[in-house]
Amino acid sequence: MIEAVGLSYQISGRFILQMLDIKIEQGETVAVMGMSGAGKSTLLKCIAGLLSPSAGRLLLDGIDIAGMREAELNSIRRRIGMVFQYAALFDSLNVYENVSFGLRRHHSLPETKVREVVQEKLSMVGLPGTQSLMPSELSGGMQKRVGLARALAMEPDILLYDEPTAGLDPITSATIADLIIKTRDEVGATSIVVSHDLPTIKRISSKIAMLHRGRIIAMGTVEEMADSDNPAVRQFMAGSTQGPIQITR
Repeated sequence: MIEAVGLSYQISGRFILQMLDIKIEQGETVAVMGMSGAGKSTLLKCIAGLLSPSAGRLLLDGIDIAGMREAELNSIRRRIGMVFQYAALFDSLNVYENVSFGLRRHHSLPETKVREVVQEKLSMVGLPGTQSLMPSELSGGMQKRVGLARALAMEPDILLYDEPTAGLDPITSATIADLIIKTRDEVGATSIVVSHDLPTIKRISSKIAMLHRGRIIAMGTVEEMADSDNPAVRQFMAGSTQGPIQITR
């Protein structure tokens, strides 16, 4: 479903991603972990067509989107749902308007159908009856669930989650993790989850990929990554300050 080959992205002469290779099969949920600034969110934005790679190929279902023109990308983007780190809801729109935003923009549906989809997706994320609430009236966890409902409204083949549990307490984080699993099982979308949260990563992932210095240095199941002989992977999984990964100031 998703394959990057020699993918690079640079800004101001600095490589964020450099000759990155990754392959994700249809229906998998792959967590991408790594240090802050390693390029995880950049990878998601390249897959979503929000950033254009500097080099390499990026295949979605066999179609290379790297270097595509904006008009071509628009049809691809409709197949992708993205849940942003801070939900990215429109503050001036209520929940109903936020969830229906993509439907109104990309489809000519009667209002009865729009209402039906919004109700269905809000129920799916455990927020029925919240249509009239404003984002300011929602908790952080509720905002992220509304963001997921908005992504699901477009019936995506691919779901991208950028730090879905960032800033949430452990119980709410576990709720979001269970929701990601439920979405995978019910929708069948191929999912990529960027996260630092190891308990969430272990809970949701069919595979884990480690992004370090702009490349995927290891990828495997939770068990394979836990037993990895790669020192950077072992250090990150253990949360140790001792190893090849050093914080630069």
